[in-house]
Amino acid sequence: MPAMSDPIFIGVDVGGTSLRAARFTGHQSTPDRKIKTPTQPDGDPAGVLDRLEHAIRDVAPPGLDGVAAIGLGIPGPVDPRLGEVISLTNIPGWKHLRLQKIMQARLGRPVFLGNDANLAALGEWKFGAGRGHRDVLYMTISTGIGGGVILDNRLLLGARGLAAEVGHILLQPDGPLCGCGQRGCLEALAAGPAITRRAVSRLEAGEGASSTLRALTGGDLSRLNTALIGQAAQQGDAFSQSLLAEAGHYIGYALASLLHVFNPSIVILGGGVSLVGDLLFDPIRAAIRRYAMNDFYWRDVPVVGAALGDDAGLVGAGALAMEESRALVMPDR
Repeated sequence: MPAMSDPIFIGVDVGGTSLRAARFTGHQSTPDRKIKTPTQPDGDPAGVLDRLEHAIRDVAPPGLDGVAAIGLGIPGPVDPRLGEVISLTNIPGWKHLRLQKIMQARLGRPVFLGNDANLAALGEWKFGAGRGHRDVLYMTISTGIGGGVILDNRLLLGARGLAAEVGHILLQPDGPLCGCGQRGCLEALAAGPAITRRAVSRLEAGEGASSTLRALTGGDLSRLNTALIGQAAQQGDAFSQSLLAEAGHYIGYALASLLHVFNPSIVILGGGVSLVGDLLFDPIRAAIRRYAMNDFYWRDVPVVGAALGDDAGLVGAGALAMEESRALVMPDR
């Protein structure tokens, strides 16, 4: 009897700027083919569905032959059980959108949705830094702060699929305003824009007189961003290092509580801000040790960088297709 061909899975990272799609053969982490295309090149949100379908068909075999499932990573809240995008600020019109039903009708294949940070966690657990762990806490630190949690080898979703919004843990009830409308969220204190705002405010107030940041921006503080702050910090700039240390303290403070709640065996940090490495990670580790109620929570729990880099969400979307396809075959797993 001839061997059956390996199933094909499609993963798509749906961004406000770009759509990234990839084809995975079997349960492999490395895609056979990847493409990237603008999400709304003409400012037409109604055309996004057409471009999404085209991107999927572009990476898939002709006629979607052999495609077992498709995973879509969405940059906002989704209800994966209803297959619904609850709301997206960066794609107008995508509010209470039954995207799963729409794309299944267009493609004739099973389609599954997930929040992009949750799927990055899934990708890191299945193929990245979390391999071999049953309980994983993932946090991405970038323009915003998001996360995902794997408990006993399963992605934590919650009643509506909205679990693990770790960036919106409230740390300072009277703190800076967050994009979510609340004050003092972790994201408002330690995400990239928060670090940059704090840097500009302090430089304008006369701090950091010897900092190299003014030279790096040509004296135009409107050009300042976390990439430049990280560059200066790695070059030994004490002012920039202090900014990262303060952000790391807030992140570690929040992580101590998350360790109490989820008791993971590893903490994985991703996102652009995390790329500065130990200049951020060491203050995070120190805060965890300071605020965790017992060393059992952090002892033998490494805090490491993500292994998949920018592809974490894309690989995670593929992993979602793999996991959900397996569930269709073995629903009681």
